[in-house]
Amino acid sequence: DVIELPAGKIELSNTLSLDAKRDITIRGAGQDKTILTFKNQTQGAEGIKITNAQNIVLEHFTVEDSKGDLIKTQSVNGLIFRNITARWTGKPKASNGAYALYPVQCQTVRIERCTAIGASDAGIYVGQSDSVWVTECVAKNNVAGIEIENTTNAWVWKNQAFDNTGGILVFDLPDLLKKRGGHVKVYDNLIGRNNYKNFAPKGNIVGQVPPGTGVMILATNDVEIYQNKIWENKTASTAIMSYFITENPIKDKEYNPYPSNIYIHDNIYSE
Repeated sequence: DVIELPAGKIELSNTLSLDAKRDITIRGAGQDKTILTFKNQTQGAEGIKITNAQNIVLEHFTVEDSKGDLIKTQSVNGLIFRNITARWTGKPKASNGAYALYPVQCQTVRIERCTAIGASDAGIYVGQSDSVWVTECVAKNNVAGIEIENTTNAWVWKNQAFDNTGGILVFDLPDLLKKRGGHVKVYDNLIGRNNYKNFAPKGNIVGQVPPGTGVMILATNDVEIYQNKIWENKTASTAIMSYFITENPIKDKEYNPYPSNIYIHDNIYSE
């Protein structure tokens, strides 16, 4: 079925949820025409939550100002975000939700022509997933613009990550169900002026990302960074780090804290 969301500003007080469904499209009238606002949310944390589903398409609308994550999808096989804006309005702050677009433990994820603004962790975050592409998206005024975490077979290209604390992050973290990420390509992106103050809540791992980070690779393997334009990031245009930089204890015996097989080439760096 196709669920059509009409044009206009639609005020919602609790989470919209979809569970154990297949072959569903939720379609608005356009990013600037259909706006779902959760500013006065009284129940639930997420704006939209989709779980245990197959072949789900979300397209052509805006979601804003939920208590927690704007759109969270978990255990979805076949997922498309297309022409979605996910944002917190007003000045970025620690009380904003962690993630704007948040697929986790998903298979075959396509994020196309989306905009993410104001997340206190990551604007576009893909975690513990496989077969992912993120393309032609804009991430700005987040702590992390685009983050690929414990995820395999990901392509990130033709995006713009600017005015975040960190532009594009590729991480492997301990204590997660999916242990190892890798086979990630980040290319043909514009990654600039990621000098925004870090407004992550205390204790959050991205709270350790210094303002002025263009690309950060942490404890993952088989990552290729190429043909990007990376400019005006005042701390590190590209950083490759082991997990030990965090100084957090490692209790996960299967976790490898060292990055390996990292190939960075043919990028344009300036200032």
